[in-house]
Amino acid sequence: MIIGEIRRYLRDNNAIRISRSMRDVAYRAMQAKEALLAELSREPTVEEIAQRLDLPREEVVLALEAIVDPISLYEPVYNDGGDTIFVMDQVGDSNDDRNWLDEITLKDAIAALSDREKKILNLRFIKGMTQVEVSGEIGISQAQVSRLEKGALDKIKKDL
Repeated sequence: MIIGEIRRYLRDNNAIRISRSMRDVAYRAMQAKEALLAELSREPTVEEIAQRLDLPREEVVLALEAIVDPISLYEPVYNDGGDTIFVMDQVGDSNDDRNWLDEITLKDAIAALSDREKKILNLRFIKGMTQVEVSGEIGISQAQVSRLEKGALDKIKKDL
């Protein structure tokens, strides 16, 4: 019982909680990688490891990434005496000028909708209500909510 408690503590006492099944897949993948390395005399690909385990490639990748210890964004990656490059410097920013333009265009398209259409979209997509719940809230039929919602989404798509 004591050995089991020690194993559980070592398994579960991490910065990030990883499910036991994912951890098991990762360990099986590491064992398959070692076996393939011995057989092939080269580093096996993820596809080869996935085939050996009879699992989807994505599941193997996610499992192996899940067991890697997290590092700080302020962890130094490179130091050239004076200039230190941190992990944070290597993280890309996906926001470019086009993303901002798309966001402004979307806001303009929503602003052009009627108050009723805005309320329906807000209740449906922000508050997560069903069409039946929205119809009860506004006082119209579910079919009317469906038509108004479809029309509002079509107007937005047209403006984009």
